[in-house]
Amino acid sequence: MAPGFDRVGLRVQEVLSHAAAPLTYGALSAWMRFGRRYRIPNLREVRREFAAQAWDRPGPLLICANHLTLIDSLVIQWAMTSAWRLARRRRAFAWNLPDRQNLARHWWWRVVGYAGKCIPVVRGGTPEQTRRTLDKVAWLLERGQSVLIFPEGGRSRVGRVDREGVSYGVGQILQAVPGARVLCVFLRGRGQEAFSDYPARGETFVVRMERVAPSTSSAGMRGARDLAMQIVGRLSEMEARYFDDLAGHR
Repeated sequence: MAPGFDRVGLRVQEVLSHAAAPLTYGALSAWMRFGRRYRIPNLREVRREFAAQAWDRPGPLLICANHLTLIDSLVIQWAMTSAWRLARRRRAFAWNLPDRQNLARHWWWRVVGYAGKCIPVVRGGTPEQTRRTLDKVAWLLERGQSVLIFPEGGRSRVGRVDREGVSYGVGQILQAVPGARVLCVFLRGRGQEAFSDYPARGETFVVRMERVAPSTSSAGMRGARDLAMQIVGRLSEMEARYFDDLAGHR
């Protein structure tokens, strides 16, 4: 369980983030659409699918995605819902876990990260730091919140879903909150060949999602590994189908 001061801090962050959402989310959406000229084909249909897959019933939701750029979580949030629906459907505003070092690059990134419901993660941190982060996520999920996480633990350096670089954190979260539903989201720019800070200007994104129900009979780290590998395995399968479809259209 997250300490009392962490719970208070998260509640305050949630209230302030939702109050600022029309401004911050609207501005970031405009930056992606008009500044970077990003595009998600059939965006309305994608959002309807998200609504059907993610918001069909209340309860904790863990969104697990592949990871190639610094703004993957922002693009996924954009794909999930519009700014005006975000104000009405609070659970559609997912918490996410960026690398603390990335947020530390610029002061305004830290401000946007706070307003964007980010919980900074210390990659390679101490066991105490890792446990504190996991406790925060578990507490949020137990309150019926949605959390976006990258099971690979960071941006893939191989340009594909990295089965070798799996973080067991997602498995530990599911052990702590066994009732959480899991939605796998595959996101990739059509021109994306490897990891990068940002997708190329004018990029068109493919967004696909599938529900998964990982399970294991093992406990401890073995069980956490089993759960994490099942999720990353599903993301890898989704990626393989994407490239098969791409090859079929050539």
